[in-house]
Amino acid sequence: MNNFADKLKEAMERAGINATELSAKTGISNSAISRYLSGNYIAKQKNLLKLSMALHVDPTFLFPDSVKELDNKVNVYRIPVVGKVVAGTPIDAIENITDYIRVTNPSAADGSYYALHITGASMEPEMREGDLVIVHKQDYFDSGDICIVLVNGNEATVKKVQKNESGITLIGFNPVVYPPHFYNAHEVESLPVRIIGKVEEIRRKY
Repeated sequence: MNNFADKLKEAMERAGINATELSAKTGISNSAISRYLSGNYIAKQKNLLKLSMALHVDPTFLFPDSVKELDNKVNVYRIPVVGKVVAGTPIDAIENITDYIRVTNPSAADGSYYALHITGASMEPEMREGDLVIVHKQDYFDSGDICIVLVNGNEATVKKVQKNESGITLIGFNPVVYPPHFYNAHEVESLPVRIIGKVEEIRRKY
């Protein structure tokens, strides 16, 4: 089995998805996925991108030699990976860039996206330490969105955010580590509690 087949199988196992489900998510035929898994074929760029998006991994995890070819594609965009986000940072001027990754969303062409590593266990099991979240820069959200939040001058945190007329609640998927935190309308303004982005994708490296 070649390296691509090994990596594809590993990503599928980690994601808990079988070939039939992967076919349905990507639109790639079952027979083609079977050939990839058998090591007889390596996915071309278009299907490589579909596979990486469905499995929440970087395309270069599946096939490292694709880096240069991906950079030459007009529909692949580089976005910065931010080391940390601190209070007082305008959402249109986030810096402290540690790396760049590739995304296929055309909306990323205007610089409105960045990526951030998950730290801690408050969002397990959906998000693990070291996972990378792809974030759209914005200061608005719908109740139930997973957002990047700054609270009272602390470093940014990733939490599910629910809102009602009384205020907002920050929710971690692991309540043992992070019980729900409620902030009333006055606290939202006075601390403050700021939304600086919405999580749109999660990527995991194995």
